[in-house]
Amino acid sequence: MALQFTDANFEQEVLKSDVPVLVDFYADWCGPCKMMSPVIDELAGEFAGKVKIGKLNVDESGETAKAYRVMSIPTMIVFVGGQPVDSVMGAVPKQKLVEKLNGVL
Repeated sequence: MALQFTDANFEQEVLKSDVPVLVDFYADWCGPCKMMSPVIDELAGEFAGKVKIGKLNVDESGETAKAYRVMSIPTMIVFVGGQPVDSVMGAVPKQKLVEKLNGVL
């Protein structure tokens, strides 16, 4: 199961993480976001212990979304050492995210 990131815990959970982090910027009303949700949860299980994977609701945590210029959702951003290193926009096949995550391990 994916973690839940917020404006309040983003620095601690993502920016200060010892492992790479995939953040799924989403909203509850977004159709493509709903399509990606089970994929994000699957990846959280498959990469447990190697990559931290979680979701950030842009309606509830708009400051963080704004800080990373998230203009469309879903947007998935990979962070390494507190820095964004890769991103994907829109609903994408699971394999594309697997390749991006394997690329930072």
